[in-house]
Amino acid sequence: MTNHARLTLAAALLSSVALPAFAQAGADSAASVADGGQSGSADGQDMAADRGEVIVTGSRSPKAVDKIAGAITVITPAEVQRSLTITEDATAILARTVPGYSESNQTMNTLGETFRGRTALYLFDGIPQSTPLRDGSRNATFTDMGTIERIEVIGGASAAEGVGAAGGIINYISKRATQDGTHLGVTARFGTQFRDDSSQWKLGATIAHKSDGIDIFAAGSFLSRGITYDANGRRIGLSASSSLADSKQYDLFLKVGHDFGDNGSQRLEATASFFYLKANGNYHYVAGVRPAAGTDQTTGIPDTAQSGPPTDPVTGQLLFKPDFNRFLQFALNYSNTSLLGGNLVATAYYAKQEMRFPGDNLIDKQDPRISTGVIFDQSEILSKKYGLRTSDTYQDLLIKGLELRFGIDLVHDQTQQYLAQTNRVWVPPMNYTGIEPYAQLSYDIGPVTLSGGWRHEDGRVKIADYTTTYYRNSVFVKGGTLKYNADLFNAGIIGRFGSGFSAFATYSEGFSLPNVGIPLRNVSTAGNSVTSLIGLQAVIFKNKEIGFNWRGGIGSFGISYYQSKSKDGSTYAIDPVTKDYVLNRRPISIYGFDVSGELRPTSDVRLNVVYSHVVGKTSAANGVASPIDTPLGVLNISPDKLTTTATWRFVPAASLSLGSTSYFSRRLPAIKEYTKGYTLFDLTANVKAGSIGTVSLGVENLFNKFYFLSSSQIDIYQNYFAGRGRTVSLTFHRDF
Repeated sequence: MTNHARLTLAAALLSSVALPAFAQAGADSAASVADGGQSGSADGQDMAADRGEVIVTGSRSPKAVDKIAGAITVITPAEVQRSLTITEDATAILARTVPGYSESNQTMNTLGETFRGRTALYLFDGIPQSTPLRDGSRNATFTDMGTIERIEVIGGASAAEGVGAAGGIINYISKRATQDGTHLGVTARFGTQFRDDSSQWKLGATIAHKSDGIDIFAAGSFLSRGITYDANGRRIGLSASSSLADSKQYDLFLKVGHDFGDNGSQRLEATASFFYLKANGNYHYVAGVRPAAGTDQTTGIPDTAQSGPPTDPVTGQLLFKPDFNRFLQFALNYSNTSLLGGNLVATAYYAKQEMRFPGDNLIDKQDPRISTGVIFDQSEILSKKYGLRTSDTYQDLLIKGLELRFGIDLVHDQTQQYLAQTNRVWVPPMNYTGIEPYAQLSYDIGPVTLSGGWRHEDGRVKIADYTTTYYRNSVFVKGGTLKYNADLFNAGIIGRFGSGFSAFATYSEGFSLPNVGIPLRNVSTAGNSVTSLIGLQAVIFKNKEIGFNWRGGIGSFGISYYQSKSKDGSTYAIDPVTKDYVLNRRPISIYGFDVSGELRPTSDVRLNVVYSHVVGKTSAANGVASPIDTPLGVLNISPDKLTTTATWRFVPAASLSLGSTSYFSRRLPAIKEYTKGYTLFDLTANVKAGSIGTVSLGVENLFNKFYFLSSSQIDIYQNYFAGRGRTVSLTFHRDF
């Protein structure tokens, strides 16, 4: 489809259907129900919500969305619940509702899942979940989605939340007790593809209590997933970077808050979260038959899975330990809305993240000093971090309408990667310490808001001496300290023209570390030191964006155009021998536009549309001055996306939603990449049966269409997967 045809299609759709432009929400938590966020028939509640001022917290302090110069999406509790009715995948809701977010991989791995062509920074209650020193693309699966109230998304490169927000910020906000008394909620879910071992089931419970300035919210859940099948009834293969299929998931969450001081002006809040997703190991990967390069990649036989864990053909012993994600997080938050006339927020946190990958016997795992036979091994990333994040906001400072927000972030992050079966160092421990002060001004002048800010990044990565693996010639690498310093700026303007119309323009800079661990483990020549390695410099992004929004009584609409450039960008390539990732450091230029809108012709009907188009280019080689004219492929840039949703509340206690998701075909002859698009439909229905509870039906891939994921249509290791076939789920929820 040509660009002109895409624009025509988008215009035709949006001439009759407008959608939340960057504020896909009604009132901030209007769809929350009595137990402090447990969802019942959330669709109906959301449609009935007052379309008042939308507040987001991803900008460090609560702020009205129409005073933020940028593209904002707030995914409401109703949308979170609707997505959970269809699938438990954590990023599926982003692919459906967020402009610029790419196709979901349907696995635990997020390689190729990008936001506006770059890596997003995932936050859980404002705390980073990423491991930037060694990004294993596994940091989007960190909690049970049943604990999430809403998701705030800010598009574009930003330094506001620290390292890693190249494409934008995605902040998952947990539930809390909001109404007096004690409320208990229970949830049971069952899903199936009507084939052997395809069932998945979940049990969850929440308890919320609020009285005398104290609120408590606790949640626990267990989720068992079976194997998955494509629309032709063939088992889908297991990802080399971990699958959600054939796994068990455990989640515990606790939030305790205490409001005190004059009129509850102070709050102390403690949270604890434990998440563990572990592979069952009931199946093993079997390769399919991929068509020849340059031909239609959807005509082959997809990778599959066969019963039985991988075992040694001689001894019969298991070859691998179960792969898993295990995340542990503690946070203590203090806020004071009247401290010396300002609004102080301070959060101290500790997080431990363990990610073990599936195993293999590829050449880079072999070492005859350990065994003369074939070595089967698997890697594990271990990251521990702690830090302090502060923000102090003063409104009407010196003159009316002038706001100052300032603070400092302190962080220490230790990350390493080792080979778990043989206990070998693959990536040595990397210790990052960051001191990051910032200041932000905004000034309301009638219908215009001006903003500008600064952030200083002062980071150090200390790495001890280490020796590479046998495949990399067992070379000694002298340790050292990498220093990162940068001053980052932003500026923006937003004008409100009355009747719900507004426009904005913004410039922002972002800061990220490269995936330092990859170059460290790939050193193969003697005489190197950490400080002499090429390609470990920081990645600085410069982002420009303009946009237009309208928000009224019957709907909303928005469109934005953006450009994002970096002189020393960071992208991945595949080593054809080891099948491991190598890091490319080349200039990158990305541009695109997002369109979104909502139409509410009646109080019982809502129509939503999202369309996004992204183009990315880079140079042809590392370290060589050459034109920036080589297209970036699907690992970085998603094909054009169009999603639609129609929701009808046909009686006060019941609603029905029909959604579609389309990814367009794309041809990139310069890099010999050709991807074939597809369109899927999904269906949800909710019925609230009085005091009995709420029953929800979800159908993913309603018409059981056979398709290949866009990211599966390029040849990387163990990734030739068809997408999931039709999956039917039934959810029951009751509040007590």
